[in-house]
Amino acid sequence: MTTHVTHVTHVAQEQGHGPGGAAAQGCPGPPSAVLDGPVSHALSRAARLHRIAAGRLLRDLGLHPGQEFLMMHLWDNGPVRQSELIKSVGLDPSTVTKMLQRLEQAGHVRRGPDPADRRASLVEATEASCGLLQQVREAWAELERRTLAGLDDAEGAELLRLLRKVEGTLCADAAADPRCGAGGDGR
Repeated sequence: MTTHVTHVTHVAQEQGHGPGGAAAQGCPGPPSAVLDGPVSHALSRAARLHRIAAGRLLRDLGLHPGQEFLMMHLWDNGPVRQSELIKSVGLDPSTVTKMLQRLEQAGHVRRGPDPADRRASLVEATEASCGLLQQVREAWAELERRTLAGLDDAEGAELLRLLRKVEGTLCADAAADPRCGAGGDGR
């Protein structure tokens, strides 16, 4: 593994990703502290920029990044207990609660007691949110188009294959870590 990391680091430096180069036009190269982790640094930066792009598209729909994942889960699964929703998205309970409050205020979700257990809260998408479903699909299609704009079809397929492989590895690591309350799902 050390040999592989060293090779990736040298390739990254040769391609201008080292201390004196730039990763892409208008984007600074990585700081020297991450030179032994160029893939992790690039993935982190790409994820941050992807989230910014998603945020811009979702803002037009009145959503904040992450809220669409809650809605997708509710549209796909129907009413669920809030505790199950929290587990499924792998976020901090207070974050999900705040997201649900905003979605409820916007009329996209409804919360109430679970008839099977009045102590539990049941969350469901409202009928009014059904129009939002198509808009979210369109926003994600546009995000996909922008994300893959610089790649041909084969590169896009290879990127997807590699990201799924990385996700599987990291998901397994998270599932094995008792400190990760989300069970490794993390979506």
